[in-house]
Amino acid sequence: MVNKRIDEPTGTETVGHEWDGIEELDTPMPRWWLWTLYLTIVWGIIYVILYPAWPLVDKATEGVLGWSSRGELAKEMSAVDQARVSVREELSRIPIERLPENSGLFAQAVAGGRSAFQVHCSQCHGSGAAGSQTLGYPNLNDDDWLWGGDLKAIEYTLVNGIRAPGVDDTRASVMPPFEGAFEAAQLNALVDHTLSLSGKGSRNALGAQTYEDNCSVCHGLAGEGNRELGAPRLNDAIWLYGNSREQIRQQILNPKMGRMPHWSGRLDPVTIKMLSAYVWSLGGGEEFVEVAEDPTVEVDEEP
Repeated sequence: MVNKRIDEPTGTETVGHEWDGIEELDTPMPRWWLWTLYLTIVWGIIYVILYPAWPLVDKATEGVLGWSSRGELAKEMSAVDQARVSVREELSRIPIERLPENSGLFAQAVAGGRSAFQVHCSQCHGSGAAGSQTLGYPNLNDDDWLWGGDLKAIEYTLVNGIRAPGVDDTRASVMPPFEGAFEAAQLNALVDHTLSLSGKGSRNALGAQTYEDNCSVCHGLAGEGNRELGAPRLNDAIWLYGNSREQIRQQILNPKMGRMPHWSGRLDPVTIKMLSAYVWSLGGGEEFVEVAEDPTVEVDEEP
């Protein structure tokens, strides 16, 4: 262009246009920058040839190396699945009461159980397993157990459920309704006595007698409960349906009795074992004590 000229102070040619006395220098790119640009272009061409690059209708160009992020993910998931198979095989062989003896396997069982708990159990027991007094879902973090808190007892409950329809071996207990069974004075005295078992109320002779006549056969004279019957302890500070006078009154007159589904047939035995380990690990789990048979007891055998 005719307007191009050499800028005297810098010795650089101008681009040829001017605005209000201002001109632009046609300064060449630095060599290192140009070589970097050329190298990135070459690298881009090589990458397009070697790796997936151009999107198509249902996939992308595969590249001569045949590599893909999906393929790498599939390999990693396959390796994880193989590791899980090994762990699950070990878990299927070990008796659940001996699981804590293998700390590494127990830790893996707890991790698997935690994941299964969030999917299958947290809807009722909560994500932190704290339960809900309002809805009657028990807290699994404490050491109060209706049916036993060792690994075998927890596994049995998970397998068979509680009051699960159609399951012969389900956990089951029934508290009779006492609506209309007591006079007002008796009922008030019984509520007071029930609260007194955990140090929350005043003892009284009428309440103690009413309790002994109607409640002690299941809950025990001191309110210690009975796990064989699923009768809860009344002498601690843990309440499934609330500890106010009115809540206790209503539980006596018209008791609530919840249900828990059985997981046998819904979850595989290894997943149930992992769930048992996780629940047991929450803080209230008990040691398994195997009861030996009394050799002095004679057992009649049919011929």
